Amino acid sequence: MYSGSSDGEGHEASAPRKIPPTSSMLWVRNLRRYIGSGAGLGSEALMELETKRILLDIFKEKQQKNAEVGTIPSFYKKKPEEGSISHRVQRLAKYRFLKKQSDLLLNADDLDAMWVCLRENCVIDDATGAEKMNYEDFCHIASVCTEQIGPKCRRFFSPSNFMKFEKDESGRIAILPFYLYVMRTVSLTQARIDMSELDEDSDGFLHPHEMEAYIRGLIPNLAQLRDMPAAFVQMYCRIAAHKFFFFCDPHRRGKACIKKVLLSNCLQELMELHQESEEEVTDTEQAENWFSLTSAQRICDMFLALDKDMNGTLSKQELREYAEGTLTDIFIERAFDEHVRRGKSGGGNSREMDFESFLDFVLALENKDTPEGLTYLFRCLDLHGRGYLTTADIHTLFRDVHQKWIDGGNYELCIEDVRDEIWDMVKPADPLRITLADLLSCKQGGTVASMLIDVRGFWAHDNRENLLQEEEEPEEE
Repeated sequence: MYSGSSDGEGHEASAPRKIPPTSSMLWVRNLRRYIGSGAGLGSEALMELETKRILLDIFKEKQQKNAEVGTIPSFYKKKPEEGSISHRVQRLAKYRFLKKQSDLLLNADDLDAMWVCLRENCVIDDATGAEKMNYEDFCHIASVCTEQIGPKCRRFFSPSNFMKFEKDESGRIAILPFYLYVMRTVSLTQARIDMSELDEDSDGFLHPHEMEAYIRGLIPNLAQLRDMPAAFVQMYCRIAAHKFFFFCDPHRRGKACIKKVLLSNCLQELMELHQESEEEVTDTEQAENWFSLTSAQRICDMFLALDKDMNGTLSKQELREYAEGTLTDIFIERAFDEHVRRGKSGGGNSREMDFESFLDFVLALENKDTPEGLTYLFRCLDLHGRGYLTTADIHTLFRDVHQKWIDGGNYELCIEDVRDEIWDMVKPADPLRITLADLLSCKQGGTVASMLIDVRGFWAHDNRENLLQEEEEPEEE
């Protein structure tokens, strides 16, 4: 019996015991409920839990919005309000960044020291007498300049920069083009820093008043503008800034991209006024440079002479006296239709050309061969706004030129012959119409435009061979 009971108890002990699942245990359920409510957590854990919940809600909200509007990404970000913390932080960050970039630039003394190093360590080409250096000299000069000037000049002496310049049969480059490259890089970088400082909203664009402020800051450093009368400075800045916007703001949005300004010929033309000696610059060059004091005064005198009633604007009748009255009436009409805004009082007689529109008008006529000037003129030539000119349009436009031509005592000519000549000059892609692209690609768009709007322009084309001979004769003497 003893052994039997012992065997039974041993059998029960050896049988596996069933452990209830964890989730069914009362203490586990109570612990999970306690922790889930956050009652048993510390302040840091509660903060982390709350942050996680907020971020999850934000993520779900964004997902819901994206599902509603599709997959279009956000392309507009509201600018910070004036005086807000984010606005102040943005201005401070921009100031520190520009200050850091300015400190990395070479100053005038550094450039002079670099030129001395280049000349002292170069070799003279026996054939041309030019000062040159090979890559070993280039590396040696880099070390010398780094010792004398500092590490900020090191970036100009990279292998890629050496490969940018033309090399002779010995693998040498001239030192002068390299030095001019360094000077231009420093000048453009400084210009970009100066423009960025004036860019109030930091969007990479300059508004008219910001561009005028930039030009006003340059005047004391430009040799040919230092003696400008103080009363004329504001008007000069207005005239000078307008050329930048004519060429760098083709869509007339009222702001010019800083990168486009830096790469434009306008800035290079403005910097030409650095030349110290007046003997180096002829009167003709001063007149042709829009930014010269002579040119700015000429524009003002021209506007004042045309403004007979002295009301500050030009009527169609007053503008007809431009260029001694050689422009056609239909072109004047079209210029007002396309490029002059109607007056506030309404009515056809209230439309007059203000000074800003007059500057556009002059710039277009003086730069007919540029895409910007030709685009301005083509809108006037396109009588019906269709984007192209037909033979009938050419006939209508040239009729006024023909009348002025006859009134001037010139020989009789056939309008159809002139029309055919224009077609031969342009060689349009579509033989029945001339587009702006055709005028730009034929490289004679400015001449064609002159023939259709200005009797003097047609006379110059008709006498081009005689004029060419007159230009060559002084050179031969």
